Amino acid sequence: MKTKFGILLLATSLCVPALVGATEKVVPPEAYTKWLNALKEEMVERGISEETIDLAYGENDYYHPDPEVVKIDRKQIEFVLTSTEYLNRVVNAQRVAKAREKYKQLYPLFKDMEKKYGVQINYLIAFWGMETNFGQSFGNYEVIDALTTLSYDKRRPKFFREELYQALKIIDKWQVNPKQMEGSWAGAMGHFQFMPSTFNAYAVDYNGDGKIDIWHSFEDAIASAANYLSAIGWKAGQDWGEEVSLPWNFDYAMSGRDVKKTVKQWRKIGVKTKDNKKLELPDDEVVSIILPEGRKGAAYLIRENFRKIMNWNRSENYALAIGMLADYIKSDAKWKPVEMNPAVRVKTDDVLKIQAFINKLGWFKLDEDGMLGSKTRNAIKKVQKKANMPQDGYPDYQLLQKINRYNPKVGFAVPVPERKLHK
Repeated sequence: MKTKFGILLLATSLCVPALVGATEKVVPPEAYTKWLNALKEEMVERGISEETIDLAYGENDYYHPDPEVVKIDRKQIEFVLTSTEYLNRVVNAQRVAKAREKYKQLYPLFKDMEKKYGVQINYLIAFWGMETNFGQSFGNYEVIDALTTLSYDKRRPKFFREELYQALKIIDKWQVNPKQMEGSWAGAMGHFQFMPSTFNAYAVDYNGDGKIDIWHSFEDAIASAANYLSAIGWKAGQDWGEEVSLPWNFDYAMSGRDVKKTVKQWRKIGVKTKDNKKLELPDDEVVSIILPEGRKGAAYLIRENFRKIMNWNRSENYALAIGMLADYIKSDAKWKPVEMNPAVRVKTDDVLKIQAFINKLGWFKLDEDGMLGSKTRNAIKKVQKKANMPQDGYPDYQLLQKINRYNPKVGFAVPVPERKLHK
């Protein structure tokens, strides 16, 4: 979806199923009815035809007293899923085998499309597998229903209201039946889970039948994904990056997507391939080093296409999964799980505690959601610096202990006890 927050294409493979439509009519409160009427008027003022409004809503007010999509939007798991756990869950032996099978079937059919858009088929197959398990799970929510409900919710109404408008534009222009316009809980649609705004900006009629159908025409769906990636600057023929080894004296403050250096500069620092060989990338290419699980976990060198994957989904773990799956597709390497390090596990409550600590002292303004997003990681780096710790942006037991002992008068320093004078 095209917004100031970037393009977000939301996966449905982990969504909680829900029945499409309500089983019984519930009379909405007056406040909701007024809100819905104002919403419809706004959509008409923005150019949506009254016929489309009637088609999309009719007598249906889409009111749910206890909406499932709102629960999913706010759902939190007990533990923050580590990068290793996430990668082993979504890039598993079965998915790798299926992806390789699909690649063999589809590459001969779409190699011309690869040349046209400059986006490698193995990456598109990886996106397809991650988003809908190769077309097996589009989501079973009515898009208009879900987006209307989320537009009324107080958490992200502006964002979902805009996506609702974009969905109505699709109905208006392409005469899509709203009942057949199904997607994820957040309104993501089709084989590659395009949000409505992404559809309107980048979807293409690749098979030339006069309509764009990302649900039933795989040609349209995969070409639309390729067109989007090409439009945002995908580097043709380039991979995502690789796992690397760091020198023993590496300055962890240099990790993170915001720190960019040439390959030649990283080599001089001592960064090598995973098996301790010289980096083979061009000297002048600008790349970054990320540590998804901090200094105790794996380190990765990321290239420009990694950042383009993150335009699709703003998660480093997701981008790593796409890259690794794409690598497996093109190789004959036997799948093996990413090695687990128990030392990197962090509880949601621990992250919440750190976020609250940072906010209380006024150092940053973080969402206290228990998630290790980029803002929280950058804030943790600042705290680690103040606490004279390695600045890897990842919380651990040592940092929590320092926070527990924090003294506003002396900061993270250990207070010096008052000297007792003997009489």
